[in-house]
Amino acid sequence: MSTKVLKDKYDLVSKREYGFLLSAHIAVAISIFFICNTYEADGLTHSFMWFWIRLFIALCIGVLYGYVALLMLKFYYPSQQAKRLKIYRYQPRINPKTGNTMKLLSEEDEDAYLDEGMQAEEDVFSVDYDVWIDVDSGDSHIEKYEGRLHAMECDRCGFQTLRLEKEEITQEASHYEEGELIKHYKCSYCKRIKRRTVKLSMQKSASDFKITEATRFVEDPLSEGPRVVMVKVDIHTTGGQVKNFEFQNLNEAQKFLKEFDLSKLEEEEAS
Repeated sequence: MSTKVLKDKYDLVSKREYGFLLSAHIAVAISIFFICNTYEADGLTHSFMWFWIRLFIALCIGVLYGYVALLMLKFYYPSQQAKRLKIYRYQPRINPKTGNTMKLLSEEDEDAYLDEGMQAEEDVFSVDYDVWIDVDSGDSHIEKYEGRLHAMECDRCGFQTLRLEKEEITQEASHYEEGELIKHYKCSYCKRIKRRTVKLSMQKSASDFKITEATRFVEDPLSEGPRVVMVKVDIHTTGGQVKNFEFQNLNEAQKFLKEFDLSKLEEEEAS
């Protein structure tokens, strides 16, 4: 409540609120344990067995609260968090200079306000920029959000455009010896090339994963009915992991599938 700027609220909820809530519920569970453990304290003078019974009951109640709270944070909280993040991100901004309500530009129109590095970050889906503009005064405001795909920050240009280009196995892993994999990274903005060596303890390949997608894209599949307002892509792995992505139009979804890097899912599956 003390955070007034909507972008700061978004960052707080998306990055830190879960940790705050989890810590608070753990503290409450510990408090419940101690409170329950004070029930009928006079009974200790009559029976030492009552101490262990009361301790066990208090521990059960505290653990039960903590477990229920953890389930709520795991299954109920994400949907509520997503709704709040959507409100914080798309609620109209107010120009502090004029007091006018600012307008959010579309993906096509915002490129005129982004430099080449910012556009390169959006092209690899590592960062997503929102551009708000005051139509009357022409003032603009740019906000930065995390993208759908992972990309590292380039140590030369400073943009998050360093992505994995290819992987090369220089030594196969066996039951007796570790293998070696070289990952080649390239910055899509300044064209910097980096390499990283990774030790392999077991053999894994991109063929272990599959992408479920439509066989072709059509420009307007609902031309005779409602217009397309959202495109959803579900990526499933053979290990049971599911990733969901949402796009505003078919062009973004098609570009995403071309740029999607299976190595990120592979590392998560291995871990």
